[in-house]
Amino acid sequence: MNNTKKKRKKGKPSKGMYLLPNFLTSLSLLSGFYAIIAAMDRRFTYAAIAIFISAIFDMLDGRVARMTNSSSRFGVEYDSLSDVIAFGVAPAVLAYLWALKSYGKFGWLAAFLFMACGALRLARFNIQVDTAQKKHFLGLPIPAGAATIAGIVLFYSWIGYKGGLKTVVMPIVIYCLALLMVSKFRYISFKDMGFVRARPFMCTVGVIFLLVIVLTEPYLTLFVATSAYAISGPIYTLILHFKKEPSEELIRSRENQAD
Repeated sequence: MNNTKKKRKKGKPSKGMYLLPNFLTSLSLLSGFYAIIAAMDRRFTYAAIAIFISAIFDMLDGRVARMTNSSSRFGVEYDSLSDVIAFGVAPAVLAYLWALKSYGKFGWLAAFLFMACGALRLARFNIQVDTAQKKHFLGLPIPAGAATIAGIVLFYSWIGYKGGLKTVVMPIVIYCLALLMVSKFRYISFKDMGFVRARPFMCTVGVIFLLVIVLTEPYLTLFVATSAYAISGPIYTLILHFKKEPSEELIRSRENQAD
């Protein structure tokens, strides 16, 4: 009897393991909160950087939870609440104060629409997480939407442009991002590691090449990468449509048979 208890305890992660993913989520939340404060102080570049830092912590917390077998319902709910603030409220405030304020109520309504669509995107993801495909996201993920806004701010900072063009660009961008988040366009999910396992050398070279580019021109690289991912959904969905990919139900049945 005692041996059975010892085995159960041995297979169960320690309490410290449960704290680590939630600590990373807290750092993501902190970065998102700082982005709001920085935007209110008109330090828009710092706010944009903070959103990217928040996205890094958000990416790490889930992976750490899976690696340490410390996933919990509490962690999932905490992560979602953190995402609403870091990738919903923070970029909406940044976009409003940076480029939308001159539009008055139409400006803050546009910012609110982005935040609301982001929250809806998260809610849809949470209820579909058990049945969704691992290779695709349905709709633009909210961190990617936030990163796109942050990338545009960093790009303007990089080129040193101080004209009024941003007040024309940002309303179009924020409405498009809001619609993309609640759309049914498919976006490639980087959670599926099958490609990495199949081509480890190619992926290693690609990561090194990407790091060199980021270190050389970080603002430009982040802008191009986030914008490209945002528009990749409609293009990727169109390609899949012409390829006549099997239906989601058929794919799930095949995955269940393989398991």
